Amino acid sequence: MPQSLARILLHITFSTKNREPCLTPDIQAELYRYIAGTLKELNCPAIVVGGYADHVHLLFVLSRNIPVSKLVEEVKKSSSKWIKTKGPFLLNFHWQNGYSAFSVSQSNEDVVRKYIEGQVEHHRKVTFQEELRGFLEKHKVAFDEKYVWD
Repeated sequence: MPQSLARILLHITFSTKNREPCLTPDIQAELYRYIAGTLKELNCPAIVVGGYADHVHLLFVLSRNIPVSKLVEEVKKSSSKWIKTKGPFLLNFHWQNGYSAFSVSQSNEDVVRKYIEGQVEHHRKVTFQEELRGFLEKHKVAFDEKYVWD
């Protein structure tokens, strides 16, 4: 084949440092648009960006030209700088060190998009820790609780 073709969907999630609930509703929508813009600049078009007070979810098409770790580094770095401009109470904002990334089949794209769009309702019943443990178990990712949370 003379050209390389791919459409790889990724669902990435990461939290605020120590799961601090500092992503208030008044900045969430703007933050999600900012992150979507960053993804676009990295040639990784966002399908949906959402989350809750202490974490974000990204569903996007991964570019063939950037490793996942570099993409997450760029998204976290630029959005962290942006968040710190949103008020004095956010001057010490930080994302957690790690992230989780899950592949999404084309047939599940709408399900994952709706799941991300429904985060506010979802987190009335489930914490981020419970949510992430469920994802890790569902996707058969081995993990040690000592190293998941910071």
